[in-house]
Amino acid sequence: MDTACTIRAQTRGPLVCELQMTPPTDVYAREVVMARVNHLVRRKQNEIERIARIIRACFEPETVQAPQPGKIRRIILIGPYARRSWYEDRHTIQFSDYEFWIVVNHPAFKHERCWQRVRDVIDSELGNRCAVDINIFSKADIRIARIERDTFILDRIEAGITLYRASRDAPLNERERREARR
Repeated sequence: MDTACTIRAQTRGPLVCELQMTPPTDVYAREVVMARVNHLVRRKQNEIERIARIIRACFEPETVQAPQPGKIRRIILIGPYARRSWYEDRHTIQFSDYEFWIVVNHPAFKHERCWQRVRDVIDSELGNRCAVDINIFSKADIRIARIERDTFILDRIEAGITLYRASRDAPLNERERREARR
C-alpha cells in the first residue's frame, strides 16, 4: 500500500508526520487479470477473465455443510494457455482446452454441488467456442502434494498462471457478482 508522509508545522510543539494512505487499487480489475495472460490474443484474454469471474461469482459453498465458510483460495490457469503452447485450427475445429485448477479452503467444497452452477453458466455463455476443464483441490490436497513431493501437481501449479489469489486480490462486489451470474 502506498503511503505518503507530510510534515505539518505547528505553532507550538514538535513537527508531526501524518500518514496518508492511498486506497488500494482493485487488483482483480478486469485489466489486471487480462495483463496476467497478456501473451494471448485479446479474445482469449477476455474469455479467460470471464471464466475466472464466473468461477468466483457462481461458486455455491452453501450447498454443502462444512465446519467453515467456503472460500476460493486460488484460481490457476494451467495447460497450453499458461505454457504459451496453445493452438487453434479453425479448419479442423481443433483447439486447446482451458484448464483451471481451483484451490478451496476445505475438502467439503470440492463437491460437485458447489460447482454445478459454475459449469452451467460457463456452458451457456461460452457454448462450443471453447472447452473448459475445472479441477478442484483443497488446501489439504496441496499440502499433501508438497509433503509427498507430487511433481504432477506441484509442477503444474508452479508453471501455471495465478488469476486469482484470495490473499492478494479484491473480492467481487455485489454488482460484479450479479453481472457474472447473468
